[in-house]
Amino acid sequence: MNRANILVAASLIVTSIVCTGCLAVAAAGGAAGGVMYAKGDLETNLDASVDQVAQAAKAAVEELGLTVLSSHASSLDGEIIARTAQDKKVTIKVRKVTDTTSHISIRVSVFGDQAMSQTILDKIKARL
Repeated sequence: MNRANILVAASLIVTSIVCTGCLAVAAAGGAAGGVMYAKGDLETNLDASVDQVAQAAKAAVEELGLTVLSSHASSLDGEIIARTAQDKKVTIKVRKVTDTTSHISIRVSVFGDQAMSQTILDKIKARL
């Protein structure tokens, strides 16, 4: 291989490593729109108030056996922080979009866990 081929191959490898997992869009249909998994966060809009989503999120993580470290919500935003049995931090953030629509973001661990985030979202949706 000549030097140009090596540089092209190296560039392709670096690009594929950097972009892997950067943006994967899940085709699951949310109540108020699609679900997107990007940079470790699972995000969607839900047809419910911030308080309703926050209560559903807290109940969902408790149902899954996670330890709730903190849970608070106002009419504008909310946050639930929990830990799994393997001590992975789970952060669920909720913010008001409209009076009847909220945006939710779920992150598991530092780099994210799409499967676990989706499981949590499914449990939250079941409670709304």
